[in-house]
This record gives sequence, C-alpha cells and structure tokens, in this order.
Amino acid sequence: MASRPPLRHSAAGITIAVLAIVVLAADQFTKHLALTNLPLEQPVPVWGEFLQFYLVKNPGAAFSLGEGFTWIFTIALAVVAGVIVWFAITRVQSRLWAVVLGLLLGGVLGNLTDRLFREPGFPVGHVVDFINTPWMWFWMSPAIYNVADIFIVTMMIGVALLVIVGVQMDGKRHHHGETEASADETILGAAGDEFPPGGGVAGGFDSEFPVADPNAGVPRDEIGLPPLSEAEQEAVAREADRIADEEARRHNS
Repeated sequence: MASRPPLRHSAAGITIAVLAIVVLAADQFTKHLALTNLPLEQPVPVWGEFLQFYLVKNPGAAFSLGEGFTWIFTIALAVVAGVIVWFAITRVQSRLWAVVLGLLLGGVLGNLTDRLFREPGFPVGHVVDFINTPWMWFWMSPAIYNVADIFIVTMMIGVALLVIVGVQMDGKRHHHGETEASADETILGAAGDEFPPGGGVAGGFDSEFPVADPNAGVPRDEIGLPPLSEAEQEAVAREADRIADEEARRHNS
C-alpha cells in the first residue's frame, strides 16, 4: 500500500494548533473544577490509595519538583512553546510529529498560563495541581500533578520514540544502514569494477565506456562456429597468400 504524502506546513500547523487548544482548554477547565470543588491540601479518595485528589498550588515544576525556582520554569516553558511553534511553521510535515507536538504544546501552554496569570502574579504564578498517585514514587514522596503535566511527560516520551524509530519531521522515515549502503555503492559497485545495476545509466554510460565486440570482423555466417585448429589456421593463411599472389600477378599483367 502506498504511503500517504506528507502534510503541508499549513495543515501541520493547523493540526498542532487545534490539539494544543484542546489540551489547554481541558487543563484549565479541570483546574477550575478543582479550585471550586476541592478543599486545599486535603486528600479526597477516588480509588483508595491508588488515586486521590489533593489540591495544591505548586511553585515548582511537574510533580512538585524544583520549588523555589518559579521564574526559571516560566522562562523554560516559554522557550519550549516558542521552539514548538517554530517547528510547526518551518519543519513539521509528519502526521505523527504534528500530533505529538500539538499535545505537548497544549500541556506546556497549560502550565505557562498558570505561571503568567495565577497568584502570586506574573511571572511567578503557582501551578494548580490536584491529581495524586502516592504509589508513583514508591510512596517515598507524593506525586501531585495536573492534566498539563500528563501531556508534557507522555509527549516527551513520544518525541523520544519518534527519534528512536527514525520518523523525521518532514514525514520521511530514516532506516539505519541506508547511509552506509549508499556510501559504499558507486556507479561501478563497491569494488569499482562492476557494471551498474540494470545496465547502462542515464547519460550514456555505454557510449562513454564502450565494450569491445568479440565478433568484430567475423563473417555473419561464421559467427558461433567453433574456433579453427592451428593446422586449419595455417591452411587458411596459405590459401589467403595464394589468392593474394594470383591477384598481384593478374594486376601486373
């Protein structure tokens, strides 16, 4: 089955933008529900110890890491968002890359929105976290996060997988070993003494490098006959000399 052609840059950009808006909206809506319905810093069991709601306002990064460096995370989120937008405009034509980067951008914008517009103020706002899975760090430290964090972490894994399997942003797939094979293969083969695959090549390979015709000078009715023995060759040579002598005498007379 023929592969689908790559996306146009405009189509890839639209895909990324739509997915980012959907994730951003879902993230902000769930944070709104958490702020209006959950008590601050009190566990609300959902599925025993496996899943809880626990509302906190996090100055750190995903999963409450790096508290005390809020402004650094704001800059980092802005840079990541800018890089994704630049890729969307200039590079991305792969459907997989468009989906992964769109969902990643949505997660980044979800937390960046908190950094810019929530208390205590621009650009050090605290991110609203409310999903708690105590088992994630083997009960050593609570893992509290939000919808944006989920998309950031999972889509970063998605980016790594796309790189590993060789899916390029332009929609092509790079297979390991192709580069090495093409580097060894030349018009005359790896050893330099082979005829190019499929015969002559465009540009007149046969005319530029002619091959001697083994039947050149052989009468058509003798092509394919077995070669003469040495005695037969001498007899032919004597007969040729005799004919030549007769022609010379006839010419002189």
